[in-house]
Amino acid sequence: MGSMSLPYVILLISEALLGLAMVGLILLHQPKGEGMGGIGSGATIFSGKRGAEAGLDRLTWGIVLSFMAVCLILGFGLVK
Repeated sequence: MGSMSLPYVILLISEALLGLAMVGLILLHQPKGEGMGGIGSGATIFSGKRGAEAGLDRLTWGIVLSFMAVCLILGFGLVK
């Protein structure tokens, strides 16, 4: 770790943790459609979201945006 600075290492670790959190949160989401079974009957895609699911959506988007921001910072070499 000789040439890596502490902020760079912290960003790398946070990127890994955000990636794992993102995968976990995405797996917690309920399926949005009924797949091929929803073709003939009324699919429930456009039903309203309940409180817990709406909160999970907001948390997931927050993690995704944080992950993207860290990727951009590391990708453009703003922290070395």
